[in-house]
Amino acid sequence: MGFTLSNQQQLLSKIATSNGHGENSPYFDGWKAYDSDPFHPTKNPNGVIQMGLAENEMCFDLIQEWVLNNPEASICTAAGVNEFKDIAIFQDYHGLPVFRNAVANFMGKVRGNRVTFDADRIVMSGGATGAHETIAFCLADPGDAFLVPVPYYPGFDRDLGWRTGVQLMPVACDSSNNFKVTRAALEAAYEKAQKANIRVKGLLITNPSNPLGTVLDRDTLRSLVTFINEKKIHLVCDEIYAATVFSQPSFISIAEIIEENIECNRNLIHIVYSLSKDMGFPGFRVGIVYSYNDDVVNCARKMSSFGLVSTQTQHLIASMLSDNEFVERFIAQSAKRLKARHMRFTMELDQVGTSCLNSNGGLFVWMDLRRLLKEQTFEAEMVLWHTIIHEVKLNVSPGSSFHCPEPGWFRVCFANMDDKTMEIALTRIRNFVAQYKEPIAPRKNNRYWQSNLRLSFQSRRMDDIMMSPCMMSPHSPIPQSPLVRAT
Repeated sequence: MGFTLSNQQQLLSKIATSNGHGENSPYFDGWKAYDSDPFHPTKNPNGVIQMGLAENEMCFDLIQEWVLNNPEASICTAAGVNEFKDIAIFQDYHGLPVFRNAVANFMGKVRGNRVTFDADRIVMSGGATGAHETIAFCLADPGDAFLVPVPYYPGFDRDLGWRTGVQLMPVACDSSNNFKVTRAALEAAYEKAQKANIRVKGLLITNPSNPLGTVLDRDTLRSLVTFINEKKIHLVCDEIYAATVFSQPSFISIAEIIEENIECNRNLIHIVYSLSKDMGFPGFRVGIVYSYNDDVVNCARKMSSFGLVSTQTQHLIASMLSDNEFVERFIAQSAKRLKARHMRFTMELDQVGTSCLNSNGGLFVWMDLRRLLKEQTFEAEMVLWHTIIHEVKLNVSPGSSFHCPEPGWFRVCFANMDDKTMEIALTRIRNFVAQYKEPIAPRKNNRYWQSNLRLSFQSRRMDDIMMSPCMMSPHSPIPQSPLVRAT
């Protein structure tokens, strides 16, 4: 006797069978479309180019050069094998001291040495995903909420809420002021939570922003610190793109703000960091929780047992980040190359009448395609998105998956490919924009549009769009997969 899906779900937990992962959102659907038809310059030149992956591949030549020149950094080489036993045997969850010291120093260098970090406050985790979940577990109970300015990274719904039961409450931001967060918007979101009898435990910000690529100015950061102190809630600052800022205004860490002579309860300040974006090491799963609260540090360190960084990785990273000459060269070259790539990309788009939000950080641009919408609805955004994926063959991420309140914005990643692939992508965009000078309407004979809409973005209230824990896609480009990468 076979089991039905319902039977199987009854054998599993509610968490295991819930939609908390967010895999059904357009953000992840784009990944599936790419995985089913990936671009290759010779084997599949007409395939989908991956522009939905915020990965930094701009300086791997420098990394490879360092690895070749420092074979002892790896315990799996003849030069480093003598360290194999000491690294391979049991290590506690505090992490190797040399690793924590190296990460603390690197965090300081990335921030221009304007602030220092205490290695004893470094708590490691399995990437920023694990770090965010750990901080959510430490600060909030099921049903509690964090305020989050929109648009924000789609994975936050999963990272902070799936297993913890924590809610994310959107803070309204829009293009009228380039999506800047305001004190009025914070107060409105907080008051809305209070009226709904939802306890707000913190404010989560991403600086530099994903998906905007912008940085928060000093006055805004001071305002945020004042706000959380008045409300007596936590401030969690995701700073994983700190070293991707390539031009003025410079990046300002929350660590700098609390060093100023402003009233601030440091026990409420926490930083999430990783090496996935700044160094381009997402596969190493190096995530960091840095808290100014002793109790949070102790609790997070215990919880890190569920997502430690391997000692082999710690050993390699410690060696690399302890090389000050290499680190300084890497940071400078990364910024230089990101600036050149960003300039090439945005200038080309500008020549075909396509603008992006003015930005100076991150690994992506926030592209404005509102003029190509048949109507200013999220349903129309989905129509345009399907056209870009299946006809233009580019995986870009629609703004609705980032909880953007305005349809027509798309995040486009530019640092995860070589120059030749970028030029092919730009050619596709240029040809697409030239071909579609008028707004794009649904093509009813398109096989992707023959099924009934499960979700009408046109009829949904804006609050529903922004509050949805995982924006459901009305038309998944290909069947769902249980294994989806995300960044």
